[in-house]
Amino acid sequence: QVQLVESGGGLVQPGGSLRLSCASSDSIIKANSMGWYRQAPGKERELVATITSGGVTDYADSMKGRFTISRDNAKNTVDLQMTSLKPDDTAAYYCNAKRWEIGALLNYWGRGTQVTVSS
Repeated sequence: QVQLVESGGGLVQPGGSLRLSCASSDSIIKANSMGWYRQAPGKERELVATITSGGVTDYADSMKGRFTISRDNAKNTVDLQMTSLKPDDTAAYYCNAKRWEIGALLNYWGRGTQVTVSS
């Protein structure tokens, strides 16, 4: 079992920045990929950004150029730097780890951290 704990959420004004962090209880090197997803009220959970064990990143189109995902293998953390935030970015943000275990690709999730973008 892997535990993921998110931090860094809060209230920010439109145009502002926020940095989220995800701490893993196990080495993130073991994960095939780490990522951030978000879910707004009444909407489905959606991809924000992912980063593979090799450092390859991927972003949802609406986040490209505004969000940056990074990882620190020594600290077992994955961060999400968010800039130029918009009210539409308001959501609960979840950390995700995909790991191959017992022949299957398993998903692990944190409990989420709330980001509210409002003036």
